[in-house]
Amino acid sequence: MKIKDIQNEIVDEFSFFDDWEQRYEYLIELGKSLKTLSEEEKTDDKIIKGCQSSVWLDAELKGDVIEFRADSNAILPKGIAALLVRMYNNQTPKDILDSDTDFIKEIGLSEFLSPTRANGLLAMVKQFKFYAIAFQSQQNNS
Repeated sequence: MKIKDIQNEIVDEFSFFDDWEQRYEYLIELGKSLKTLSEEEKTDDKIIKGCQSSVWLDAELKGDVIEFRADSNAILPKGIAALLVRMYNNQTPKDILDSDTDFIKEIGLSEFLSPTRANGLLAMVKQFKFYAIAFQSQQNNS
């Protein structure tokens, strides 16, 4: 499934909720379903700088696509990470780099987040894209 299709799916899911309390609960549920990292995998090189809470992101190039795993010590960032993993997981570096994040506004997430959480969200998106840049470079050099 293409990133844009996944984003549209997410927008559709969030449209079912009447208020932000319900959306918040949904994000928490998404976080609970996230395949987490073991304590040994939560290393400093995987921590996302710029997040208020601790958020770890790991990625591995498998064939032409990137497989992501993430974790957080806080429930809301974990839910946001789950949303981004769902969107970017098993996508090519090029598709990740070419994608936009307009769906974040469409679901109202950017308005709901405090300024520090919004900065953390941007830091998460950047880290996914940094991995895509690194793996694209690796593909181009091999």
